[in-house]
Amino acid sequence: MSVLPDPRPRGALVDGFGRVARDLRVSVTDRCNLRCTYCMPAEGLPWMARPEMLTDDELVRLVRLFVELGVTRVRLTGGEPLLRRTLLDVVRRIAALEPRPQIALTSNGVGLARVAADLAEAGLDRVNISLDTVDPATFRELTRRDRLADVEAGMAAAAAAGLTPLKVNAVAMRGINDEGVADVLAWCLERGYSLRFIEQMPLDAQHGWERARMVTADEILARLTERFDLAPVPASERGSSPAELFEVVGHSDLAGRPATVGVIASVTRPFCGDCDRTRLTADGQVRNCLFSMTETDLRGPLRDDAGDDELKALITGEMRVKRRGHGIGEPDFHQPDRPMSAIGG
Repeated sequence: MSVLPDPRPRGALVDGFGRVARDLRVSVTDRCNLRCTYCMPAEGLPWMARPEMLTDDELVRLVRLFVELGVTRVRLTGGEPLLRRTLLDVVRRIAALEPRPQIALTSNGVGLARVAADLAEAGLDRVNISLDTVDPATFRELTRRDRLADVEAGMAAAAAAGLTPLKVNAVAMRGINDEGVADVLAWCLERGYSLRFIEQMPLDAQHGWERARMVTADEILARLTERFDLAPVPASERGSSPAELFEVVGHSDLAGRPATVGVIASVTRPFCGDCDRTRLTADGQVRNCLFSMTETDLRGPLRDDAGDDELKALITGEMRVKRRGHGIGEPDFHQPDRPMSAIGG
């Protein structure tokens, strides 16, 4: 009897259900220069003390270990990652790893215009911009800041620097911006950006999320189809992407390909069975899920001179206890203590 070869790479980050983590989300800071109402209070949050955060050397070393364990994509997040003063050097050093991972950045775009070209030169491949509305008044209400023009300039600079495909992440909130979702799509189509709507998840610092108030993927699609002709993209082309994609008939993206819009139904149609992500927080904790109630400390052992093998064992051990799904809606679900800004998107 012949034995089929194991398709998983040697030393891969495999959980108890056979899922392999190839996508690492790295929070480089918990600080942010916006105060989005669904993320944090107006006064902000108690930020991590600088000594608690990973140094550049520590962060790059841990990313290297994840890459050696099979990670092929690294996304730098926050908070707002552009607030880390050494971000360019971090990008440059990650780009020098062998094998080189794909490097992406999730940003609010506020400070992107001044550094987009430098990030591209350092080795960044593309950016995702969080933008929930293109209406200036609604933007001010949602973010508590009047910075929409800065975000627009940052996106234009990123596109000009070749950080594409430029993707826009938007959260629709009932009674706040849900009636404008088609306007956001029209705005993105005009500029060649790829839009992804995300169902609001229980990750706010205030713990005020209510499922009944959440705008569902079906509601978003219903509003979009009032103005646009959408054609489903075959699921076989989705891969491990969390977004259900729809071609926007008659429109093209920056590369001249058919334009698409996506909906990430994290709550109503969870994609946990295909999840290939793991996360590293700014203070050196590895988390196997956004909604995990546990995490494994890497910073302590790292600063106690742990070797690479010991650190890899801690990382793989955390992956092995990953749950089948996030559990939102189940009786025993509890929102994690850390908010999204402290976990990393």
